[in-house]
Amino acid sequence: MTAPDPAEYDLWIRRFHQAPDAPVRLLCLPHAGGSASFYFPVSAALSPGIEVLAVQYPGRQDRRSEPSIGTVAELADRIHRVVAPVEDDRPLALFGHSMGAVLGFELARRLEADGRAPAVLFASGRRGPATHRDERVHLRDDDGLVAELKALSGTNTALLGDEEILRMILPAIRNDYRAIETYRRPEGGPLSSPIVALIGDADPKSSVEEAKAWAEETTGDFRLKVFPGGHFYLAAHQREVLAEITDGLAAYTA
Repeated sequence: MTAPDPAEYDLWIRRFHQAPDAPVRLLCLPHAGGSASFYFPVSAALSPGIEVLAVQYPGRQDRRSEPSIGTVAELADRIHRVVAPVEDDRPLALFGHSMGAVLGFELARRLEADGRAPAVLFASGRRGPATHRDERVHLRDDDGLVAELKALSGTNTALLGDEEILRMILPAIRNDYRAIETYRRPEGGPLSSPIVALIGDADPKSSVEEAKAWAEETTGDFRLKVFPGGHFYLAAHQREVLAEITDGLAAYTA
């Protein structure tokens, strides 16, 4: 596979802290409407023992002028094209929250097809990819979309009150919701990579039972960790989530 242009790599992949001697990398995939900076605290906490990378999707922050990508499959293809030829000198683990969990699953499928299964897939705040709900948040008007964001408590409410900023971020958020709400798991067998599913016990986007469906997506080890809280449970349980990541990668960092 041809190596990507370094400028393209830097556009997609953010490295907040240098960790050249880390034995394993963790690639983090944001939620719908999220950005790479969401994972800055993870990078700060885990570096330099684990090198943390975060994906920056088009259509937000410094990539705001770029068109968003409309499907999970196309987004996974683009990230795979950038990551696959570069991150091959050390084991690569994946952490995705919400939409990012499904995107991580799709990226893992592509990496396994290359013969390079991820070390672990951490799937946070999302039901198994074969489960389906008839969700149509992306069809709501702007007020309805903002109401959804407030209900999930994933966005600063002061930011939501700024109409100018809202006009800038809502198109990317709507696009992400469209991508994840129209996603259907494609045909194909399970991963061989271990999967660790993490979920809040009061998450309106996934029940604990739906999160257990991740077990069907791997022939490797599976572990489910349930936390108190809603969709963004990880904000209140950062230390415990970091411990789960560390434990899941212990075989590579020992």
